[in-house]
Amino acid sequence: MISDIQTSRLPADAGVLVLAAGKGTRMHSPLPKVLQKLLDKPMLWYLLYMLSSTFNSRPMVVTGHGRSLVEQSCVGFDADFIFQEQQLGTGHALQVAWNKVLQHGFSWLVVINGDTPLAQSQQIRTLLEYTRENNADIGLVSLTLEDPASYGRVLRFADNSVKAVIEAKDYNSELDGGDTREINSGLYVFKVSTLGKILFELDSDNKQQELYITQLISLAQKSGMRVDALNAGTCPELMGINTPRELLGQEEYIRGFIVDEFIEQGVIIRSPGMVRIGPEVIIEPGAEICGPVEIYGQSRITSRSSIASNCYIEDSFIDGGQVFCFSHIEKSVIGPDTKVGPYARLRPGTEMQGGSRAGNFVEIKNSQVGAGSKINHLSYIGDTTMGEGVNVGAGTITCNYDGRLKHRTTVEDGVFIGSNTALVAPVLLQRGSMIAAGSTITRDVLQNSLGIGRSRQKNLEGRSPLKKFKNQEKSD
Repeated sequence: MISDIQTSRLPADAGVLVLAAGKGTRMHSPLPKVLQKLLDKPMLWYLLYMLSSTFNSRPMVVTGHGRSLVEQSCVGFDADFIFQEQQLGTGHALQVAWNKVLQHGFSWLVVINGDTPLAQSQQIRTLLEYTRENNADIGLVSLTLEDPASYGRVLRFADNSVKAVIEAKDYNSELDGGDTREINSGLYVFKVSTLGKILFELDSDNKQQELYITQLISLAQKSGMRVDALNAGTCPELMGINTPRELLGQEEYIRGFIVDEFIEQGVIIRSPGMVRIGPEVIIEPGAEICGPVEIYGQSRITSRSSIASNCYIEDSFIDGGQVFCFSHIEKSVIGPDTKVGPYARLRPGTEMQGGSRAGNFVEIKNSQVGAGSKINHLSYIGDTTMGEGVNVGAGTITCNYDGRLKHRTTVEDGVFIGSNTALVAPVLLQRGSMIAAGSTITRDVLQNSLGIGRSRQKNLEGRSPLKKFKNQEKSD
């Protein structure tokens, strides 16, 4: 999908309007429908990503239900938002946006539903050229489906020209001439100069009592305008999403597309059916991945890297490192020859330099781990700057929060930290120092010094609580 985006944009006299005001009651979710996610991105993100690279003008987006949430999700895109305070139908949304369309001075207007996230640049380009060449007033893309289900039907005259588009709830196969299984995709091109003549003639004489954009087809016919429909066959990219099942179907479609594209480029992906990769992820040829795996956000994985099964990676850079099973990595950097896991968690702000190691049940947050340093197991390292060649024993933790503020721990090159050590920040362990196992360190440890922070062991003879039990055993 991402690779479909064209380098050349459409002519400047063409604008685009996205209809994204609906609640989507059949999704059974409090979220606006266009914010339902495919992989890790809202469906509206996919559409705006494509449109922003297709048109010279900014996409216009009609919002309504969950207006603020929809606008927040579009951060990073340059878009014009138009608020449809009352959601009275798709035709009403176009009426609400009409003044903005006229202000831009467009000759042609592309209208697309916000619930078609996988629509492609070339499909819009083809429809616009087709409508221009035929000097039509309205052009639309239709699909032919085995099961038209809840989609609006396209009706044609005997000469194959478009007669009308009937919404599913108003469609009657007996009265409307039999079901040809041709449905409306929701992608339109309008000639602006003639659209204004019929736009405000829409009425709500239908079962939903809404103003349908599809009524413009029959109004155009009555006014002697030309309406053309370009049939795109089954074309899964133009299928609208109205239900959880349809959402999951489209998600699986784009998931398979992305995985297959990486395999074609030379990425080794084992168990590909269980691998989920977000649309912004970059994976270089030669990297190896074994499903099930999830990789999202703006993650980048270089050619010498390998990711084992059951890992989750988000917004991270893995540059020739190895990630073992059941590891969770967010907003982190993993350098060459670094090993992470199994069962490791790297939280945001973690940077592991070349040859370092975070082993099983190690959690690291907002810390830099120097080249060759090892945190092999059962440790928590937070808000720490760690030098090169450091060895961290099992059970070591940094106590970086005093109840009000976070403090940093600094561990210089070559430090050896014994098992079950607590480092109470702020604290500095200087180069070559050693910390005795079981210590609680609250003061800086100087270079080449041994830090011990524990009570002296005492053995009190005859004071064991097990003494009575052992005497009882002998008598038995």
